[in-house]
Amino acid sequence: MKKAIVYYSMSGNTEFVAKKISEKIDADLIKIQPKKEYPNKGLKKFLWGGKSAVMAETPELEQYEFDSEKYDCIIFGTPVWASSFTPPIRTFIKENKEKIKEKKIAVYMCFMGGGADKALMKLKKVLDINDFTAELILIDPKEKNSPEKEKQIEEFCEKLI
Repeated sequence: MKKAIVYYSMSGNTEFVAKKISEKIDADLIKIQPKKEYPNKGLKKFLWGGKSAVMAETPELEQYEFDSEKYDCIIFGTPVWASSFTPPIRTFIKENKEKIKEKKIAVYMCFMGGGADKALMKLKKVLDINDFTAELILIDPKEKNSPEKEKQIEEFCEKLI
């Protein structure tokens, strides 16, 4: 079964985990980026990103390569913003929902605050699914990596093999 990790990363946490998962399960990495970057420092980072997530915005994305026919499983990687998944992931889903609806779907989320449980529920609703094949929630995995987080990543990957 071929897998793709579709992810958005602002501070590097989600990308850090994407690379770890990709190494363990031989998944293709598909990094998505909005054409207009979000502020990544200070109060603007939280206000702009939070507003965009709460308003369920779908920003225009930089071109990415995604051939849904190649994959049996799609793994979404996203930070948690204002108890939601990020707008670039929302855009990707909007653009590809029909192509991925019969695929196995997994997700991992990285955050520093809270709201991951709500973000998971919102993502399930947008994808119109009841459950993920696997799910993982990590608090600041890049800066605060630990043997426990490595074990969580390993267990997540085992569910995908």
